[in-house]
Amino acid sequence: MPPSPPTGRLRLVPRPIADDGDATRFCSSCAFAEACVAVGYGKPELLELHCLVEHVGPFRAGEHVFRTGDPFRAIYAVRFGSVKTRMFDRDGNEQVLGFYLPGEVVGLNAIYPEHFPCDAVALEDTQFCRFSFPAMSALASRQPAVQQHLFRLISKELGAVSLLAGDHSADERMAAFLIDLSSRYAARGLPATRFHLSMSRGDIANYLRLAAETVSRVLGRFRSQGLIALEGRELVLLREGSLRELGASLLPE
Repeated sequence: MPPSPPTGRLRLVPRPIADDGDATRFCSSCAFAEACVAVGYGKPELLELHCLVEHVGPFRAGEHVFRTGDPFRAIYAVRFGSVKTRMFDRDGNEQVLGFYLPGEVVGLNAIYPEHFPCDAVALEDTQFCRFSFPAMSALASRQPAVQQHLFRLISKELGAVSLLAGDHSADERMAAFLIDLSSRYAARGLPATRFHLSMSRGDIANYLRLAAETVSRVLGRFRSQGLIALEGRELVLLREGSLRELGASLLPE
């Protein structure tokens, strides 16, 4: 028997916030913490990287972090909050390119053109660690762990379009989207089955190349099937395995 949706109002989900670390470790959701831990590095060994960090924000919901055409000088790691990237076609229609959560890096797609090819817009109160890219590139040439992790981040950015590839149903796309969010929260040690959808239904629909009404219908169907509990933007994955199976063709193996 599938679990029954919880009764009453859903408990509000605390917003993920990175701590500031201490004398020997970086923030809990630092975008480069994984590279440091993997090789036993901490602040003493990567003091140069820590010195490159500039905390910026908070940006309020709807404010631009950068705009299309701005010169590329830095990448932005989300400390708390969330961001969407977008561009506009020739007819002025918005196209949502992606969403970024705590610990993820925004702006890597600007490395080659040396200017930002899209807008980055805060979805809620959001703060960043900003890294000067020229300085980081110089450091990466001296610190193999930083260089390898930077390459990994770039590769991950390139692979993020998989949710849009191929001819898949709305249910498959939405299931994969929710599992993808869950996996990304889990990778940072944050709650993976209960979280706040900071993006609107319209933004989700735009990103998944669906109609907004379709997204609402699919979420309603998932709710009635006992796959999720949803109240406003507070969401609980009740049958994660079933959602993962439904979206399997769009998720990495």
